[in-house]
Amino acid sequence: MPGAVAVTTALALALAGCSSSASPSSSSAASPSAGSPTGTTQRTSSGPGAQPGGDNQLQDAYQKVIRDVLPSVVQITTGESLGSGIVYDDKGDIVTNAHVVGSATTFTVTLASTTKSLDATLVASYPDADLAVIKLSSPPGGLKPATFGDSGKVQLGQITLAMGSPLGLSSSVTQGIVSATGRTVSEPSSSASSGATIGNMVQTSAAINPGNSGGALVNLDSQVIGINTLAATEPQSNGAAAPGIGFAIPASTITSIADQLIKQGKVTNSGRAALGITARTSFNQQFQPAGAVIVAVVQGGPAASAGLQPGDVITQIGDTPVDSLNALTTALASLTPGTKVTVTYTRDGNSKTADVTLGTLGSGS
Repeated sequence: MPGAVAVTTALALALAGCSSSASPSSSSAASPSAGSPTGTTQRTSSGPGAQPGGDNQLQDAYQKVIRDVLPSVVQITTGESLGSGIVYDDKGDIVTNAHVVGSATTFTVTLASTTKSLDATLVASYPDADLAVIKLSSPPGGLKPATFGDSGKVQLGQITLAMGSPLGLSSSVTQGIVSATGRTVSEPSSSASSGATIGNMVQTSAAINPGNSGGALVNLDSQVIGINTLAATEPQSNGAAAPGIGFAIPASTITSIADQLIKQGKVTNSGRAALGITARTSFNQQFQPAGAVIVAVVQGGPAASAGLQPGDVITQIGDTPVDSLNALTTALASLTPGTKVTVTYTRDGNSKTADVTLGTLGSGS
């Protein structure tokens, strides 16, 4: 997709999913119970939307969005950790990150409008896109599903509000803008995440902290444009947060994956490009990563149809060098199914190329 880039080692990434304690002094989120108007920002009379002697139109817009969307954002507790989720429908389905649910199958959910805990169970999880759906065991009346926006209309500079439970502070809101679109980001591996590589993510300057994962990234039309998933950290600062750099899975991916998980209990069409292979990182004689070696090919899949075989070492996809399995995954995440690409590979020490029409991850090809 145009403009897709991979986040490099200049910044590390931290899953924003689980928090085991709250520290109000360390959070930049504004909570409804904090005694001040939720989601407001301190601005001078010359700032955007300010009218000296009149109503602050931007502040009013923020507060309307919060009234509209915050009731759809929930807190999810799994054992001693917690994250956030978004009410998907009036049947009690809630969409969140796969790394929030981890290996758990039962959960405690707290709605924004009450402190009463509700029981929920896992519907299905899809770690490759870091998305999962859980369902309330006894959905209450008046449950308010969120409205999801059109990912194709997300533009740089749009104002965004991030809603969730950062550091255990339920129903918290931070504000920022859309900083970039089309980002391809690799998550760090953890006990709750296999380290998925996700394409087409929305980058935002709205603060995203531990516990925010699974919460809503919202525009000023009260539409969810993404699920808060990752925050950047500075490797040279012992993992300290890199302010204003967060990432959200786009709405189009959320609705596509959630619909399949709810209806089928699994994902058969991820919308992500695939070669139809199983691979691992290949190492040269100096034990340095030197490509992605094919372990197996799907019969009749894109790679097999193009003549690729087990033992071939992929070194380039199009113009993108591939020196590891992670590099291959990142390159594919920035492409779309049906795209024809030139795959450069080595076989028996000789460099070769093959034109491959990419298939779809999760469809058997």
